[in-house]
Amino acid sequence: MSLPLNNSQKRDLKARAQLLEPVLKLGHGGVSPGFLKSLDEALTQHGLVKIKFSDFKEEKKTLAPQIAEQSGSELIMRVGNVAVYYRPKPDA
Repeated sequence: MSLPLNNSQKRDLKARAQLLEPVLKLGHGGVSPGFLKSLDEALTQHGLVKIKFSDFKEEKKTLAPQIAEQSGSELIMRVGNVAVYYRPKPDA
């Protein structure tokens, strides 16, 4: 992953994320290899991805940073049952 984002970049990404709908839902299957593969594909395509914790709501505080680490992305924000992740799109 590239350099950590500064506060200005995070603020811009948070503003963009407000307009997004959740792309993925973390359901009863949990953080499975299939979920991580889907997240990887979404990050590759979009760069900025919002996920919704439909299950595991009690564990979201610990799961959100783990998901970022496993997906090679940065956790931009976690509000309620929603988390936003960012990974720069690969160069074409």
